[in-house]
Amino acid sequence: MTDRYTEFKALAANNELGADYDIRVKDRGSPVVILAPHGGTIEPETAKIAEEIAGTTFSFYAFEALKEGEFGDFHITSHLFDEPKALDLVGRSSAAVAIHGRKDDGSDAVWLGGRATGLRDAIGASLREAGFGVEPNTTLPGVHETNICNRTRSGEGVQLELPRTLRRRLAEEKDLLEQFCSAIRTAILAKLNG
Repeated sequence: MTDRYTEFKALAANNELGADYDIRVKDRGSPVVILAPHGGTIEPETAKIAEEIAGTTFSFYAFEALKEGEFGDFHITSHLFDEPKALDLVGRSSAAVAIHGRKDDGSDAVWLGGRATGLRDAIGASLREAGFGVEPNTTLPGVHETNICNRTRSGEGVQLELPRTLRRRLAEEKDLLEQFCSAIRTAILAKLNG
């Protein structure tokens, strides 16, 4: 499906903040930002998962569609995502981890992508150790230089694609959500302190 908008300015001109979409930012001055650029009704549960990963340690950003609609109504593809608050927060960070959703494809594996290969691989290893399936993301690799996760000071970030069933389970099972988020936080902190 084709996105209705290829830039945030056009989306904002045709929709109302607070009624059609919301933007949430928690700038904690951390070197890492956890973001969900397709939250709300676009890729359900991604904002909740990103916020839980960020906790009180990392900065957090979410763009959330508040109304039901076609997938492309509020979706701006990641390499075109240019919402100013996201660009500012990500641009001041040394790394970003973007949480995305994908359709179910028979696998509960998290697809790992992005240009920050060391952090990506550390997150993958930590998720595996916690009992989650992970695979390299060959379909949506997240390596475009203008992908929102790669618009950091280092030019690198990580993109995680979670299938719908896994996102639903994480939203419904608090212990599983904490296990998942803790694995990601552990990997990020180890890379920051390593």
